[in-house]
Amino acid sequence: MSLQIILPEKLASKLKELNVDPEAYVIDTIIKELKLDPQSILEIHAELAERFLEEGKQLIDKDPVQTSEKLYKAAEECIKALAIHFKFEDILVKVRERGRWTVTELEKSTSRISDKLGKWFYDAWAQANYLHVWGFHEAKLDIEDVKKRLVDIDRMIMETRKTLRKA
Repeated sequence: MSLQIILPEKLASKLKELNVDPEAYVIDTIIKELKLDPQSILEIHAELAERFLEEGKQLIDKDPVQTSEKLYKAAEECIKALAIHFKFEDILVKVRERGRWTVTELEKSTSRISDKLGKWFYDAWAQANYLHVWGFHEAKLDIEDVKKRLVDIDRMIMETRKTLRKA
């Protein structure tokens, strides 16, 4: 099931002022308030990763800016799912205390995931981060630049799926 929520302008403006992604904030808040178990949270992040990847692929020939953001979000959700899967408790405690993920927790998680899955994962995260900054925020990448990085994000999703299935 998919649901669209329209935020009042005042809320959207405040989130933007705080440099907080509204969609991630809403999802993180709902997860926190529902007190879901780690396995359910992991599954939510894995599903979001798949969804963002598919949305990015649908946009890839039309909108490099939005594609960049969707692919970044797909990578971000992989990291969240794998951090839960690998039980990076010190990181997850910080996320729970803050009520959301920051780039610090994503970076720390990526480093540890790379220790388990290989350096390629860290490199793929670097590509996703590049898309986020230069493709989305700065809007400097064209379709070809974004397409070159799709393979890395695709691999993150595929390997996340494979790792979670083994559990």
